[in-house]
Parts: sequence; C-alpha cells; structure tokens
Amino acid sequence: MIKPDRIVSTTCPYCGVGCNLQLHVKDDFIYRITSPHDAVVNKGNLCVKGRFGYDFMYHPDRVTTPLIRKTPQAPGRRTQAFDRSEWREVSWDEALDYVADRLVEIYRRDGPKAMAVYCCAKATNEDNYLLQKMFRALFRTNNVDHCTRLCHAGSVVALQMALGTSAMSNTAAEVIYSDCFIVTGSNTTENHPIIALQMKEAVRKHGARLIVIDPRRLELCDYAALWLPLKPGTNVPVFSAMAHVIVKEGLINREFIEKRTIGFEEYARSLEPFTPEYAEKISGVDRSLIIEAARMYATARNGAIYWGMGISQFSNGTASALGLIHLALLTGHIGRRGTGLNPLRGQNNVQGASDAGAMPFHYPGYMEVDKEENARKWEQLWNIEPGGLSRQRGLTTTEILSHAHPGGVRALYIMGENPMMTEPNLNVTRKHMEQLEFLVAQDIFINESGAFADVFLPAASWAEKEGTFTNTDRRVQRVRRAIAPRGQSRPDSEIICDLAKRIERRLGRPTSAGWDYASPEEVFREMASVATMLKGITYARIEREGLQYPVPDETHPGTPFLFAESFPSGRGRFFPLEYVPVAEEADEEYPFILTTGRLLEHWHGGTLTRHSQLNELSPTPKVEMHEIDAARLSVKTGDAVRVSSRRGSVVLRVEVSPKARPGVVFIPMHFAEAAANLLTIDVLDPQAKIPEFKACAVNIQIAEPEEAMQVPELEPRGRY
Repeated sequence: MIKPDRIVSTTCPYCGVGCNLQLHVKDDFIYRITSPHDAVVNKGNLCVKGRFGYDFMYHPDRVTTPLIRKTPQAPGRRTQAFDRSEWREVSWDEALDYVADRLVEIYRRDGPKAMAVYCCAKATNEDNYLLQKMFRALFRTNNVDHCTRLCHAGSVVALQMALGTSAMSNTAAEVIYSDCFIVTGSNTTENHPIIALQMKEAVRKHGARLIVIDPRRLELCDYAALWLPLKPGTNVPVFSAMAHVIVKEGLINREFIEKRTIGFEEYARSLEPFTPEYAEKISGVDRSLIIEAARMYATARNGAIYWGMGISQFSNGTASALGLIHLALLTGHIGRRGTGLNPLRGQNNVQGASDAGAMPFHYPGYMEVDKEENARKWEQLWNIEPGGLSRQRGLTTTEILSHAHPGGVRALYIMGENPMMTEPNLNVTRKHMEQLEFLVAQDIFINESGAFADVFLPAASWAEKEGTFTNTDRRVQRVRRAIAPRGQSRPDSEIICDLAKRIERRLGRPTSAGWDYASPEEVFREMASVATMLKGITYARIEREGLQYPVPDETHPGTPFLFAESFPSGRGRFFPLEYVPVAEEADEEYPFILTTGRLLEHWHGGTLTRHSQLNELSPTPKVEMHEIDAARLSVKTGDAVRVSSRRGSVVLRVEVSPKARPGVVFIPMHFAEAAANLLTIDVLDPQAKIPEFKACAVNIQIAEPEEAMQVPELEPRGRY
C-alpha cells in the first residue's frame, strides 16, 4: 500500500454540500481521496464525484501555458479554436500585457458600459472578491455576475423581498430534528448526495415525514410519505393551494404572523381563487394530496422546506420561491432548529461568490450598489475618489451577452464559466459571443466558451491554491494547496492581482486600489472588514472546521440557523401572487415538455467531469421518457431520437425510465455533443432575470440511421 508523503485537508470542489476531503499526496501527485468520520458536514461520507472526480487535474488536454490566438478575431467573425495549433504559447508577461492593453483601450474608448466580467462559483471567495474588485475599482462598472443568475436567482430575489437576506436559513444536517420536511424541485440524491443521506436518515431513524413535490419520481420518493407529481411550471398554484388550505382550516401560527410579519390580510384574500380544485386542474396533482400535504406540514412541530432549481429556473421562479416562503411564514416554521427555508445551492462556492460581490446589484456582503452609503465604504477601502464607483446597477449574466454589440458590451472576461453550455438558446448565445470585440478566458481547459477567446490564462485547480469556499448552509471552510500548480498555471488570485496592477498603471490612477497581498487570508480580511457578516472569521478559527456566518466578531461561535428573533428586513413580508404559465406549453407541433438538469456523475457544463474518469460512468447523452411516451413513439431504451424545439435540435439515446412523467422528457445539461440548451427558451423571470431552463416544448422523432451512427450506445447506469 502506498504511504503518502502528506495528507492535506480541504473542501470538495463540486456541489454546495461542502464535504471535507483528505487528499493523499505522493511525489506531488494526488492518488487517493478520503474523508474523516468526524467531518462536521459529511461524517466521512463522499459521493462518486468527491471520491473519484479529482483526476481532471492530470488530463492531457489541460492548458498549463498562457495562449494567444494566432488569427486575430474581429466582431461578427469570431470563431472557436479548440485545436492547440490555432494558439501560440506566450509568457505570462506577454499575455497579461496584451490583456491589459486591450481592456484599457476599449475602456478609454467606450467607457464602463463596454466592460463586463463573469466571476466563478467554482473559484474561491478570495478569487471572486478580487475579480469583482478589479472591474468595479478599475473599470467603474457593475457588469459583474456569475452562475447564480442561472441557478437560484429567483430564490435570491424572493428571499431578499420577503426576509431581507438570501442565504439558506438552517444547517442541512438539522433535517434530523424535523418532524416533517418538504423537498421540491430538487433531485437531491444526484445533485446533493450527502444531504440526501441525511434526509433518508431523518425518515428512517428519526421518524420524519417527507413530502416530495416534483414532476419526476425521484429516488427520494421511495422514502416519502407523499409525492405530488406536478406539471413543470405549476409551482405557484400548488404552493398557493397549500396555503389556501392552511388559512381556511385555521392551521396558521397567528401569534407568529402578528408579531413577525406584515401583509397577511391582503395575502390571505389573494388566496381565495387558489383552491385545491383549481390547483389540481392546472398542475395535475390530485386535490387530496395537496390538502394532506398542507395539513402535514402545518401541523408539524418542526417543519422545513428544501428546494432546488426546479423552483427557481422558471419565468415565474421568483413567485415560485415566494410561494414556499409564504408557507413558512404562515406556520412559523422558521427561526428554530429543524425548520427553515433552505435553497440547496448548486456549485461548491456559488454561495460564497454571491457573498463576495460577484453580482451586478451588490457589493460584497449584499450591500446594494445604488445606495450611496454602501458605495462610499468601498470607495474608502479601495482608495477611490468620492463618487468614483458606479451607483448604477449592472447587467446580469443573461443580459451581458445580449448587449454584445456596438454601443454595448465590447470586452468580456470569463473566469471558470462556460456560457456556451450553460446559457439558454445556445444558437443565439453563439451569435452574441461572435459579436464581442475582446474576450479573455481564465480556466483550466479550453471549453466551448474559452474556444472563442483571444487570450487564454491557465489557472491552478482547487488543489493547487489556498483560500475558502462557502457551502450551501453558509459555512466558510478552508481550501488548501496540496500540490504545486501544473506547468505555468497560476492561482486565480495571483493572475488577477498581477493583471490589475498592469491595468492600474496604464490608467494612471493617482492612488492604487491595493493589489499587493501577502496571502489569500489578507484578501479575506479586507473583504470582511466591510462585509461585516464575515468579520469574525479568521483562517485560524476555521483551521479544523468551518464557521457559519453571520460571525460579527472573533468571539462569536457562528450561526447554525437564522431568524431566531427577527428578520434583517424587520418583519417577514407576504406578497399576493398570480399564476403566470410557462412561456411554452405543449401543442400539436411540439407535444412534449422538456425539463433539464444534472446527473450524479457529472457537473454543470462538463468542463471538469468530462475530463475525468467519471465520464466513463456516464458517457452518453440521453433523453429520459415515460414508457407511455416511448410506446407512442415506437421507441425503446437505447434507440436514437432527434429532439427538436423552436430553437434547435439534438440527437441522443432514449432511456425509458420510471422517474419520468407522461408528456414530460428530461435531458441532462452536461453533453456538448447534444447540448440541452440548444433547445431551451431564453425567456427570463422579469425580477430575477433567470432563464426558463425547466420547461419548453419539444418534438421527438426517430433519428435517421446515419444520425444514429454518430451517437454512442447508452451505458447502463444503475438505479439513479
């Protein structure tokens, strides 16, 4: 057995659970991953990604030298370059000088509106803080966003509206203290596997009752007391009908409502049309199940709600999340252990990137950019003249590319994101990407977006740098360097600071915003000096285990659950809701509804997991459908079909699945060769600006023989 030179504790780079990992290193090579049984978050348990998904760092396609395109790119004629022969290797000095020259040139010519940046939910808190600082302090723009816009933006907006904050209220492991909990819009077993284990423990060992509300019959349904199989996009009628029952039957917590909420009377009147009968007609869920679910949740001693992107990724995503928040406010199931409102965040650091200011409306700590007192604090910290920072809200991720035209965004900097896989309606996204004047990609691999870039800056992986991640339940945890960066790759924070100093010199700013840091810890301290919810967190305090913010000072023990006495907004607020259907319903031409999502073995756009041994476990794009639909189409598992929407088409293999609902098909989002987002619609939630990834109309036809030959055979994958 190999004896390691060292074992390094760190945090998993995949989902928002934030599992503790131990990296076993021999000769500067990670050969094994384990987890200690006393790990606070995961108790030694790991999913397949956490245990085996680290080998992407050693993939031969990884870029470890700065690159510049050999052929100059021009707006409207920008092309993708995957082949390394289309790039030339350059020094870091040449690459960063070129980037600084071009960014400053465009900024001086077109101003702040021409500049935009995609921060990264896979990067550390410190990396994201520095990148948003660079664009705000140097280019005076709030066109700063990241993938939160594509996952939980509806949840963030709804929680801000109703409660004044946007993080998960409780600790995931507290589910064992719940008498009843709702899981909705979340395939937790595949997307947050360790939290799913805790949910199963709550049911099997502690007697909790689980209510699953989801179109698909997910694995958690095996443990559920109730499953409400709603039609995609009908969350608002179902949640409002549950609220209707709770109010009508007098199951509300009147004392809580009177002391801690506002707007109840108007909201209660707005519930009158949302009868269980109406919800059944709209959603397809039997009225008796809606009534039983409402009673079960309302009468619990401790009731909790967990949700995923099956709530937020709709054009009515904000309203859907508000519907859940209302249930907690009606019953008082908030502010105690085993209760709460718990959006399960997707990526490892999407919570932290949001906390660190990687959004167009907020500085770090959710300080709104259009409030004078907030801007002044950051101007003072960054040595910027009064009024220097923009008070104008910036463009979101979903708006930045649509503004890529003369007079709009001309330069885009992408750190670790892949909009050419994750944006909706990719054929239109491609046209927008082609219109950019200058594009920088800072990443590990040349993915579908990086292939459009003028310059590629090779970044270190999570195991090759220091910093922190913040998991889904607000726990700030250490990320540690276990091995040296491969080749000439550099930690993101070093790249950003080196580039920022070059930009600052070219701009001739009289004072520096400050880019000389002794360590990532110094970056964190700077951020926390103004973002006071993090002020009491030091690297020393999180050496062994993380702390859950808010941590206002260095004696504070952290906050396992929020809202024990009050809400940041003072009182929780009810909002009357209206049901607005999804943008596309099934019709004669496109008779199926498509919903999209993730698989256990893969991760988002696939940049990491498709360069890992994980890809061998699930290498083939597929469309999951019900046996009734398969019989209607005369297809079986393994057959090749063409799935088409009004925007594009893909060819994939059929998987007839008991999880599917008749009339609804599911395609995972990870496969570039059959990208689900070629089909999805780019309509947005009007408040959160999040796309409707979970519902669009599609047609399905048997693929032509020559098409079928191009699609790999479907591999058996197990019970998930």
